[in-house]
Amino acid sequence: MALKVKNTAIVRENSEIGTGIHSLWIEDPQISKAAKPGQFVSLYTGAADKLLPRPISLCEIKKEAGLLRLVFRIAGAGTERIAGFGPGDPIEVMGPLGNGFDMDGCKRAILIGGGIGIPPMLELAKQLSCEKSIVLGYRDELFLNREFEAYGSVFISTEDGSCGVKGNVIDAIRENALDGDMIFACGPTPMLRGVKQYAKEKQIRAQLSLEERMACGIGACLACVCRSKDTDEHTNVNNKRICKDGPVFYAEDVEI
Repeated sequence: MALKVKNTAIVRENSEIGTGIHSLWIEDPQISKAAKPGQFVSLYTGAADKLLPRPISLCEIKKEAGLLRLVFRIAGAGTERIAGFGPGDPIEVMGPLGNGFDMDGCKRAILIGGGIGIPPMLELAKQLSCEKSIVLGYRDELFLNREFEAYGSVFISTEDGSCGVKGNVIDAIRENALDGDMIFACGPTPMLRGVKQYAKEKQIRAQLSLEERMACGIGACLACVCRSKDTDEHTNVNNKRICKDGPVFYAEDVEI
């Protein structure tokens, strides 16, 4: 069974890297040592009226230094409180949670990140040893794009056309004639639907990291489920718990 612990981590750095987007480095040697690209942690705000943790994907993992980087957008009172933590502050964290990306056997990869689904692709880009095309989709304001350039060829799409291809990530893939034998993607559900359709059209296998509101983060509450082709042994129906069985699934195994 994979390691999963609840610890008191220490905040080492917290900076705003975009409008309402924070980069948070926390120190937790135990969780960082076990973490893999595609996994997430749950952060506790410490507020009495916010008992449920906030799930945040891992952006970077520095095992030797015992550090984890979390990049998130302020979306409510919980993440706003987390954005207020400063260096030296303790923060309760549970993880690593979920599965990660399957990196075996890939020779040419297309990495796709959309919006706040971009951060978890950075550690994957670092750890994949194959040829990589990295496609990042934004609404308008860019973030993290420069950091990806050290790990592969970066292609950008923006909804307003202010940078890169005007449109979405699939438009950028088609316009740049990108190809590969595996797609890795994380982003909003409409984007992932498009990626799944594109992968089927081109007969490329795809791994999708699904986004969903979570409560417990460990698969007990069934608040985050998706339709699957197989019967879940926990519920005996055709669904999967995104927090425990995912968040990464092969595209053909889930309905989105």
